[in-house]
Amino acid sequence: MIDLRSDTVTRPDAEMRRAMAEAEVGDDVWGEDPTVQILEAEGAAAMGQERALFVPSGTMGNQIALHLHGRPGHEVICEANSHIYVFELGALAAITGLLPRLVPSSGSNGSNEGRLDPAAVEAAYHPPHGFTTPSGVLVVENTHNLAGGVVTDRPRLEALLAVARKLGLPVHLDGARIWNAAVALGTTPAALANGFDSVMFCLSKGLGAPVGSLLAGESRFIQEARRVRKMLGGGMRQVGVLAAAGLVALRKGPARLAEDHAHARRLAEALAERGDVEIHLDAVETNIVIFRVQGAAEAMIAKLKEGGVLASQMGADRGRLVTHRDVGDAEIERAVGAIRGME
Repeated sequence: MIDLRSDTVTRPDAEMRRAMAEAEVGDDVWGEDPTVQILEAEGAAAMGQERALFVPSGTMGNQIALHLHGRPGHEVICEANSHIYVFELGALAAITGLLPRLVPSSGSNGSNEGRLDPAAVEAAYHPPHGFTTPSGVLVVENTHNLAGGVVTDRPRLEALLAVARKLGLPVHLDGARIWNAAVALGTTPAALANGFDSVMFCLSKGLGAPVGSLLAGESRFIQEARRVRKMLGGGMRQVGVLAAAGLVALRKGPARLAEDHAHARRLAEALAERGDVEIHLDAVETNIVIFRVQGAAEAMIAKLKEGGVLASQMGADRGRLVTHRDVGDAEIERAVGAIRGME
């Protein structure tokens, strides 16, 4: 099977497995794991931040940040289909007592493009007095998963940060795939993360590690984040065996992301040839392809599976393909053949 359900399905390669087997370890809850310390230092530097914290998942990284930035009974301003709202199982409310303030976004073609409009963010803001729930945090997702991996460039980020500063809001960057955004824009993650109060990015998506994410920010913030990680059950002991794989991913993964982007474009163009599929090619900027099916997506995904391709269903009429390190040119061409061969 050619597994295009997500870039989280990658398996550790031989180099990662060797690094894991040979990793120097210590008790990370006591701050004594040297491999974790190296990973956190390199991850913080890559984001242009003072310190970083290794966490089991992107969801935990996001929720630690929002717990520290937010207050119970306040709102989190976020794009209407953002990951923290759609895919984090109500953690905003369950863990910190926050409410989402959803801000829709749409492109010129009417598709949800996932890029927050600074003016819309300002219009959504509720002050800390009166009869409305006060706004407490702004979250930006870059790249945006459900919008098909679209990127938010630095000029728009600057405008969003300016609005947040004007309103007195801390800003968290959900940069699960920020490396993809940086490659697509020809810049660095640090340039995209500059000015944010915190940033989370995943090692286990496009970079190819088997598990783990990093939350980065100022030293005092990360000190508090370590406490909250323990409170949420995220204290990991001799976790250098996982951090070692993360180091390989961090050092080697970014250099090959452009290949994933090219593969996604190839798949999108094949889908666009079909009369029963609607897809916005201009929205395919990184490694995610979202497409709409005329009819039930479930049936089309089942046909793809019969042709040896695994896709994920993102709604009654939508499917998703995600390219990654474990799918090369030959597999992509086979997937294109399966897309074209469906009846």
